[in-house]
Amino acid sequence: MQRPGKGKTPRRNFPRKASNTDKDPVGVYCRIRPLGAENEECCVEMISSSTIQLHPPDGLKANRNGEFKETQYSFKKVFGIKTTQMELFEEVAKPLIDDLIHSKNGLLFTYGVTGSGKTFTMTGSPGEGGLLPRSLDMVFNSIGPFQAKRFVFKPDEKNGMEIQNQVDALLDRQKRDSQPIVPKTPSSRQRADPEFGDMISSEEACKCDNVDEDCCFSVFVSYIEIYNNYIYDLLEDAPYDPIRPRPPQSKILREDQNHNMYVAGCTEVEVKSTEEAFEVFWKGQKKRRIANTQLNRESSRSHSVFVIKLAQAPLDADGDHILQDKSQVNVSQLCLVDLAGSERTSRTKAEGSRLREAGNINQSLMTLRTCMEVLRENQMYGTNKMVPYRDSKITHLFKNYFDGEGKVRMIVCVNPKADDYEETMLVMRFAEMTQEVEVARPVDRPICFLAAGRRHRNQAFKDELSRRLEERGGPISDDPVLLNQLVESLPQLPPCELVDPSDDQTLSRLIEVLEKRHCARQLITEQFNKTANKLKSMLQQFDGQLGARETFLHDQQSKLSEKEKVIIGQKTEIERLEKKSKMLEYKIDVLQKTTDMYEHDKRSLQQELETREQRLQRELSERRRMEQRMQCMVTDAKLKWEKECERQVNAKQLEMQNKLWVKDEKLKQLKAIVIESSSSSGAAGGGGGGGGVPQRSEAPERPPRERDRSMAQKRTPSPLSGNVFKTRAGGQAVHFTDVETLRQECPTASSRKRRSGSAERPVQTDDIENRPPLMSTSYSNQKRRKP
Repeated sequence: MQRPGKGKTPRRNFPRKASNTDKDPVGVYCRIRPLGAENEECCVEMISSSTIQLHPPDGLKANRNGEFKETQYSFKKVFGIKTTQMELFEEVAKPLIDDLIHSKNGLLFTYGVTGSGKTFTMTGSPGEGGLLPRSLDMVFNSIGPFQAKRFVFKPDEKNGMEIQNQVDALLDRQKRDSQPIVPKTPSSRQRADPEFGDMISSEEACKCDNVDEDCCFSVFVSYIEIYNNYIYDLLEDAPYDPIRPRPPQSKILREDQNHNMYVAGCTEVEVKSTEEAFEVFWKGQKKRRIANTQLNRESSRSHSVFVIKLAQAPLDADGDHILQDKSQVNVSQLCLVDLAGSERTSRTKAEGSRLREAGNINQSLMTLRTCMEVLRENQMYGTNKMVPYRDSKITHLFKNYFDGEGKVRMIVCVNPKADDYEETMLVMRFAEMTQEVEVARPVDRPICFLAAGRRHRNQAFKDELSRRLEERGGPISDDPVLLNQLVESLPQLPPCELVDPSDDQTLSRLIEVLEKRHCARQLITEQFNKTANKLKSMLQQFDGQLGARETFLHDQQSKLSEKEKVIIGQKTEIERLEKKSKMLEYKIDVLQKTTDMYEHDKRSLQQELETREQRLQRELSERRRMEQRMQCMVTDAKLKWEKECERQVNAKQLEMQNKLWVKDEKLKQLKAIVIESSSSSGAAGGGGGGGGVPQRSEAPERPPRERDRSMAQKRTPSPLSGNVFKTRAGGQAVHFTDVETLRQECPTASSRKRRSGSAERPVQTDDIENRPPLMSTSYSNQKRRKP
């Protein structure tokens, strides 16, 4: 089949992008959630209906030396903590539903830090329905009487719609009804889902007034999530294998012939009521990945995208059937996106799979921010930089909206507590930058050039035809069988042909038969009157019985009304219990997922603990062996060094004894030299004085000095050197080079007087005492060496 050219596509007949004057900025709104506790510190203040002010927390301001100051940010509108879900819907989402019904696309997504109320804003809770259920309710309230039968519109799996004829649609409906697994579509007369009924009250129902009555509509919904940058279909009914369960298969993005992005192979469910659409959403919501973190008990771990696709086609000229022309089918869609919240792992303490999820969430949000920055730069400075849509699945899927395929709205959810101040600052900067991005207005879709009011004329014709058929009446045709039986019961007429004018018998026989017929007719009339009277009496009797029955029925109806009141009360109680049961089932699913996650973490931690315990036991045993080995080594080294110290002490004692002995010997030698020098000087003084002075007796001769020195050297194990030199007076002095300190006492006064006449100078002891001493070691000052 030859692919049609671009000129043959109906949407190609119009420009895809508008001029610069037909651009609108991205509508950015802000919603502030209430604080969790009254005494909790608040850092966000609502200044006006379009401005908020951020106050830095006291601790952060003290730590940063006042670097963060109070800043103000403006939005298209700011919704405070007392804003209801209905007010938010009428301001933000209702214009998008009007555009959807008028064949224009729309994108609405929530953005903010984790725990800021994005999921509550999008989905809501019982009694406070969010944007999604209210959008579904408004769509079906608007197109309810103009919906086409099921399977008239059928997706072509290429992001388009086909129109089936009545026979094929009927066969598909019969095939669907024959499958007991597929639930039937709840009609408006059936009981609404109690949980959905509690979300939206009848007083808050919205409706679009300007709906084209000459078109037939059909709604298709799909629900996907983007988890770890992979796309998964939440409505896909994959067969479950309990033995070998398979993970869900990821989907891919493709581009249709109009260059619009779509998820290939995504399940699109045709829904005919708000309750059915919400049931489909709830089915996919149970499969969405959520987890418990330190910042949010039910934190979304993926970006969810709920797509409401509206297909519409005009009626034919008679206003009775849909026009069988695919080019006249208009498909518009509204994407409701619940973005996962940005978070810091330092606060969530995420590990393992939670850490990987947080990294992918932050990376996709950073890509969204980068795309907005590049778009703003291209528009403000006239550059033509390539926008990195393909870096993330969430931006690649919605790149057509930023190229002019529909309106874009963003709700920034803010948690005013002080712990989220830094993350809130980043969100505010992103919102401020996004408001400067302009998106081209979507172009109007081509419409069918047929006369308006076709549906109304066709309905008026059918009503008039029905009225005339009801009013048309006439004589009720008699039953021919009954007439024949009645005629046969009467006497038969004789032949009435007259041949002779004088024939009187024929007339007499005819008169006789007619009289008999008249009598039979009278009898029949009498019998009929009797039967009529009898029937009348019976009818009167039946009327009496009917009156009694009516009285009895009235009594029974009064009792039935009382029973119905009891039943209504029981139904209300049943609805409440069903709602509670569904909420409990949802909570059980959440708790089951959380329990499974905790069990998995517990098993992994137990395995890690066992591994660490085994490693600790090995290290302890190794340490004990090392301690024993070290104790043995210390004992051996202690014994060795004790022996070595004892040997060194003994050697040092022996050495000191030798040194003391040598010192004593040298002192003796010095004393001998001093005595010898004193004796020689005394002898010289006596010879010079004459014979008048009596001579002292001579001292015994000392052995020669050389002999004493040689003997001392032989006795000393370690000889000490010394120098002997002559003094000026002719005496001798000894200078020892290896003596620590050598002192000699001066001679007594008597010896000095006796020797005063001697010309020889005494030994200079000061020279010996004033010389620098040599280092000497003793046992008391000896330090024990370390091993």
